[in-house]
Amino acid sequence: MNLIDTATQTSAQPSRSKGLAQTQTISDLSESQVAAIRKIPPHDAAKPRAIDARRPASIFLSNERFELEQANIFRKFAVPVTVSAILSQPGSVIAHEGYGVPLLLMRDKQGVVRAFLNACMHKGSKLVEDCEPHRAGKVTCPYHAWTFALDGRLVGVPREETIANFDKADRGLAELACREAGGLIWVMLDRTAEPNFSNIDDELVGDFNAFDIPDMHVYGRKTFELDANWKLVQEPFLEGYHVQRLHARSVGPMFADVPNVTSVLGHNIRQISGKINFTPDCLDIEGENIHKSVTHAYLVFPNTVIVTSPYYISVMFIMPKAAGRSVVDYIMLTRGEADNEKAADVYQRSYEMILNVFGNEDFRAAEISQKGLSSGALEDVVYCGLEETIPLYYEILERYL
Repeated sequence: MNLIDTATQTSAQPSRSKGLAQTQTISDLSESQVAAIRKIPPHDAAKPRAIDARRPASIFLSNERFELEQANIFRKFAVPVTVSAILSQPGSVIAHEGYGVPLLLMRDKQGVVRAFLNACMHKGSKLVEDCEPHRAGKVTCPYHAWTFALDGRLVGVPREETIANFDKADRGLAELACREAGGLIWVMLDRTAEPNFSNIDDELVGDFNAFDIPDMHVYGRKTFELDANWKLVQEPFLEGYHVQRLHARSVGPMFADVPNVTSVLGHNIRQISGKINFTPDCLDIEGENIHKSVTHAYLVFPNTVIVTSPYYISVMFIMPKAAGRSVVDYIMLTRGEADNEKAADVYQRSYEMILNVFGNEDFRAAEISQKGLSSGALEDVVYCGLEETIPLYYEILERYL
C-alpha cells in the first residue's frame, strides 16, 4: 500500500475561529437524523439477526465485472468527486484524476462550481498539472499560454491573428455536468451520457447540511493507493462486525458489538449506532455533543463514505482503478481552523489516529482480503447479521448492472 500525503492542514478557506467550541447537540440535527437516533435501542436489547447472504468472489476479481460497473455505474451516474470546502472561495481551482478522467473543478466569480476536462483546447495539454487547490482568476496552459476564464471560456490566444477562420467562442473548455449539494460536488464523467443526478437525495442533503458540511474546513488530505477492489475497501464502513476485532488495539473498545440503525435514502445508506457509552437517556442531556455517544456512517452512492466523530468528519472517496486496484482520497473536515492549543492538539492527534486506523487496519484488511480471494480458495463470500448492510448495498448496486 502506497501512501501519498497530498496535504495536511491546508485549505482554500479563509481563517475562522471555531476550534472545539462549536459542537453539535441532538437539536442541531435534521428531523430524519433525530428520528433515527431515537430508534437506537439499549445495547442489551440490540440483538443481531441471522441472515443468509452471499456474493460470488468474482465480483471482486473479474475484469468483466469491473468494466460492467464502469459502464453502468461510474459513467451513467454523477459521482462524488470532492468536498465543497476544497473550493470554498470564488477563484478556487483544483485538478482531479482519481477516476482515471482528468478533471478540472473551478468555482467561478459568481460562486458556481463548474467541472471541465483538464485539457487545453489547443493541443490537449493539461492546464493544471498537480491535484492541489489553487486560487486563480484564470487558467493558462503551460504549453502555448492559451488562457481560459473560470467559466471555461477561452479568453486569450497568443498570436491569434495567425490562425485563420478562428473564433475563441468555439474553443471553450469541454464542460461536464456538475452539481454541488450538501457540501459535496458530483460530476458526470461521461460527456456523452444523459446527466443523471438521481443519487443526490434530498434527505441525504438535509443530513449533510445539518452537519454543516458545506461550511467546514479541510484540516488534512491523504491519498491511499490500494491493491484491492473498491468494494472490499468500502465494505468495512458498511458493518460493525469487524470493529471490536480488527480495531481491538485502537478504536474497538469505544464501540458496542451491536447492529446499526440503518436507513436507505434514495440510493444511499445511513447507519447510526450508539457507542459503548450510549444509553437512550444520554440523548436528552442539554448541550451534550451528540457525536460523543452516537456515530453516523453514510454510504453516498456509489462509492463515498462519510463518518462522524466528536470534533471532525471523515470523508473518503473510494475510486476504482482496476479489478484489484483502487484509490482513496481521504479528507478530514473540522468546524474551523484550530484557534487554541487544545484544539490544535486534538485535531493533530485525531488526524494521526484516523490515518492509522483507516490506513493500517481497514485498508490493510481490504488488501489482504484481495490477496486471499485471488488465490481461488473461496467461491463466494458469506455475510453475518452484523454485516447485513453490505448485501443491502449490493442489492442497490446490482439494480443497474
